Amino acid sequence: MKTARIIYNPTAGKEGFTDKLTDVLQRFEDAGYITSTHATTGPNNATYAARFACENNFDMIVASGGDGTVNEVINGMAEFDERPELGIIPMGTVNDFTRALKIPNDIDEAVSIILNGRTGKVDLGSMNGKYFMNIAGGGKITEVSYEAPSKLKAVIGSLAYYVKGIELIPQMRSINLRIEYDDELFEGEVMIFLLGLTNSIGGFEKLVPNAKLNDGYFSLLILEHVNLAEFGHILSLATRGEHLKHPKVHYYKAQDVKITAYDEVQLNLDGEFGGVLPAHFKNLKEFLQIRVSEAFYNEMNSEDKDYTLPDPAAE
Repeated sequence: MKTARIIYNPTAGKEGFTDKLTDVLQRFEDAGYITSTHATTGPNNATYAARFACENNFDMIVASGGDGTVNEVINGMAEFDERPELGIIPMGTVNDFTRALKIPNDIDEAVSIILNGRTGKVDLGSMNGKYFMNIAGGGKITEVSYEAPSKLKAVIGSLAYYVKGIELIPQMRSINLRIEYDDELFEGEVMIFLLGLTNSIGGFEKLVPNAKLNDGYFSLLILEHVNLAEFGHILSLATRGEHLKHPKVHYYKAQDVKITAYDEVQLNLDGEFGGVLPAHFKNLKEFLQIRVSEAFYNEMNSEDKDYTLPDPAAE
């Protein structure tokens, strides 16, 4: 029989997964899985639990929690040559990664995708020995996601990020960066840089409108120095997916990115503190095997979507 290890954060969301756990286990058993569980107890505990599951040759790991829990599970899996399939039950505040994968924020529906869907291969990002599945970035505003208090996030959801972001705007400053991406170079005063693997970042679904999860490329976004009014305008454009035409926004596709700075610059990986520059980012093409719906599997592997970059002449 197949084996599954469910790693869940008992404090994620409104703590609804624990109440449904018995039903979830029954569904896995009915589907032919011998299933065990691990409730996380603190930071990085999900990483250790995922390593245990890999070492013991589980066929599937199921991560139940927010983006932080999923990130920890993936970091526990990434160092193994043979990795289980990954199923995800989103229970977090924003759930950027599962939003991009079109996995619904409903336990029963998410379990149905895990048990009845397809296995898709998606890219993973690596950075200085750490891994991320959705977004890496740097700049003062990227500190919002891990500075927003957990209690605030639990009460008002993704709005907590913007509440904290408004507080930080007066402190924003540009940083002199050197960004080497593949065989190209960008140097200058930068407010923020982002390397995206999906199209859903911080609750924005149009920030990287043409991202593809399995093409082997990061979507590299660079925002040059702007004043407060310009920043607000660009943020407004981003909600409509029109920010890429702004002259202070630069957008590139890249597989390998090296970033250095003279000042200390904090890094954000999937919404959590990821260290400081310098950093070397690599895209690991189709690294993860993740359970997705049949419809999304077909969409992800379709060649119909247009992935051309914005025309600089149109800016």
